[in-house]
Amino acid sequence: MSIVRRPPPLEWAATARSTAGPPPPPARPGSPTGPQPEPRAEAEDRPRRGRPRARNEIFRSGRLAGLAAAELAERFGTPLYVYDLDVIDRQVAALRAALPAGFELAYAVKANPALAIVAHLGRLGLGADVASGGELETVRRAGIEASRVVFTGPGKRDDELARAVAAGVRAITVESPGELERLERLAAAAGRRVPILLRSAVSDAARLERVRLVGDDGAGKFGMDLDDLRAAARAAVRSPHLELLGVHAFGASNVLDASAVAAHVAATIELGLALARSAGFPLRLVDVGGGLGIPYEPHEESLDLVGLAGRLRSIAARLADEPVTRQTRVLFEPGRFLVGPAGAYLARVVDRKSVNGTTVVILDGGVHHVLRPALVGQEHRVRVVGGRGESGAKQWPVTVAGPLCSGLDVLTASAVMVVPEPGDLVAVLDVGAYGFTESMPFFLSHPIPAEVAVRAGRAECIRPRMEPEAWLATQRIPDW
Repeated sequence: MSIVRRPPPLEWAATARSTAGPPPPPARPGSPTGPQPEPRAEAEDRPRRGRPRARNEIFRSGRLAGLAAAELAERFGTPLYVYDLDVIDRQVAALRAALPAGFELAYAVKANPALAIVAHLGRLGLGADVASGGELETVRRAGIEASRVVFTGPGKRDDELARAVAAGVRAITVESPGELERLERLAAAAGRRVPILLRSAVSDAARLERVRLVGDDGAGKFGMDLDDLRAAARAAVRSPHLELLGVHAFGASNVLDASAVAAHVAATIELGLALARSAGFPLRLVDVGGGLGIPYEPHEESLDLVGLAGRLRSIAARLADEPVTRQTRVLFEPGRFLVGPAGAYLARVVDRKSVNGTTVVILDGGVHHVLRPALVGQEHRVRVVGGRGESGAKQWPVTVAGPLCSGLDVLTASAVMVVPEPGDLVAVLDVGAYGFTESMPFFLSHPIPAEVAVRAGRAECIRPRMEPEAWLATQRIPDW
């Protein structure tokens, strides 16, 4: 069957919806719905709809992580990735404040696997969600204990599973009956009893996504249908080499609707309970994945953490009321929410021209470093930083593009901004997640940008800039 997650019972659904107050008011008649002129930085500081300041991000008062963009560019060159660890701290603190007892966080390393970023989140006490042997090695080098690591994702090779078994990770998410059989053989060979989660396919949840990228549209890449899930649970319970902890379900990305997040949590818990009852095991862990979103567009509201907190408290109370779920833990795997707003891509304008009445500026970096606008068709906010960006000059629609010989190399079209001139610096915002890690840096053989982390005003290079000569030196021409 293609849809395997039943709607939650009425009491769970009501729990997920009832505690966050009324929905936001509808748009006023005649309100524009398309891309709007971007507000000035000072406008972003003001509370909206009675909420606190909406954006906790690297760009404040014309500076990046409190530092002048020109100083960063002079020290590290352009293009350049910059991450503000103080922003990450605040994102973690805000999300933790919304979680009731029994709810935990594991950082989704895929969002930004830079070793310094992963280590910082580990020092904040987060676990890690890894999806490859390379990410497992990353978190180990970052100092995160294996007991705080969950290994998720399809297509795990035997060598990767064996490394996870040997490391003693908290749980391995099993994606298919075949993977369950392979893991059982490896566990038996290692003389281990391996803790596992069974992943449910949730193709219906892909409809929650604002921009579908990692969700499952029904192709079946992620998880198992209900029949296979039940059979896998029975097999795991019988096995002396597997310890079934619970379920994993994730099928949505970048969700800003607190009620949708809470409804997914409630439905996944209900699925886990049904599976535990039918297969006869205690439900100890429910992994609800990530999906917590950030606003990319200037007019979007941030995820309502106050509303989410209320809904999750009601779910936690329901868990505490049931004897079979009093010891159940719920695990979120956020990535984008924690690190996305902390990152900026800093590039320099090398050319400006007018083409058929359109102002176009060309940067020294583009979608080979920030692929997301081309990959999912969603533009990022772009700011002129320092100098002209702080001058109060008239703003005008500008198309910002990169240096690649490709029509896809457009970071934003017709963004309303101060028109930059050659030599000016431009920052692309919200690239702390799925920025550098999702890029294609070897395309056209431009330099690969450095990555820099800033903490309390101190900037440190965490991955050096790489010139083409460096990777050419690793290649060879065979002596045919």
